[in-house]
Amino acid sequence: MRKGQYTMQDIANELGISKSTVSRALKNHPDISQDTKDAVHKLAKEKDYQPNSLALSLRHNKSFVLGIIVPEIVHDFFANVISGVQKVAYNEGYNVMICISNESTEQEIVDTKAMFSSRVDGLLISRTKESNDLSHLKSIVNKGVPLVMFDRVSEELDVSKVITDDFQGAYMATEHLIKQGCKNIIHLSGPDNLAIGKNRKNGYLAALKDYEIEVDENLIISCPKGDLEEGKSTMFDIIEKKIEFDAVFANNDVTAIGAMNAAKEKGLSVPQDVSVIGFGDWRLSQLLDPPLSSIEQSGIDIGITAANLLLEQIRAEEKDEEFKPRTEVVESHLIKRGSSIHV
Repeated sequence: MRKGQYTMQDIANELGISKSTVSRALKNHPDISQDTKDAVHKLAKEKDYQPNSLALSLRHNKSFVLGIIVPEIVHDFFANVISGVQKVAYNEGYNVMICISNESTEQEIVDTKAMFSSRVDGLLISRTKESNDLSHLKSIVNKGVPLVMFDRVSEELDVSKVITDDFQGAYMATEHLIKQGCKNIIHLSGPDNLAIGKNRKNGYLAALKDYEIEVDENLIISCPKGDLEEGKSTMFDIIEKKIEFDAVFANNDVTAIGAMNAAKEKGLSVPQDVSVIGFGDWRLSQLLDPPLSSIEQSGIDIGITAANLLLEQIRAEEKDEEFKPRTEVVESHLIKRGSSIHV
């Protein structure tokens, strides 16, 4: 049989003080003496007191829960975003509910409905690669749930967004390859329906233009899945077709790693025969032989920024103040390693 939970009233009865005094002591209110605070905190710890989250949510008409939906957590980026969100949320007295869509629009829809049913106070989401119909997200916004999109965002929704400067990151990656003497740079591009894919391709094109290198459409090859096998099979196909190239800039690190492994299997030396650079700075990238050059995305910073933006909107709406959605851009950095540097 489950034992009854030790309550705030139990603490008050045992110490001979009022329940309201206990409440203020637990919140370290300045009007409460330090001796009383110490006694309350000591007893709360001894009795393993936990606030009744259901009672709190009913009293404040809030759940004190933020939801976050990510496409996957295999890569460091989304795991780091979650860590950033949790850091902010916990400091502000919120819990975090996490759902993983596994790159499935159907699962993303289910997760969104689950978040709404669980009465989250706000939702953060990075959409799947295959998401085109965003009616499920429009619906939750229309129902009054604050929403912040991050990384994979959409201009269809008038909500706050947190993104990496994908254009500038891709420009830096391509410029770095050009400065290494590369002229035939393959771009393994991402999904065309996502802004990150478009912006990274545009950054690549802009760098070629600024350095007066003619664009060869045959060197721009779509890799919408963005996984290891696709990167590898695409590179095998490029080599088989005898396409002339001396460098590869991939839309993400995993695709870059697949391409680099395929090139090495075909007898090409990295970076002597082909320089390779990715995007995202996956933790394992620096452990490869040679270590992979990449554009660093700070998932932690994106998570912190997105959570703060969401809480700002929640607070504004609680006070019936107008909140205007805005886009925050987190800076990216070029990480040079052995896969692209010619000695």
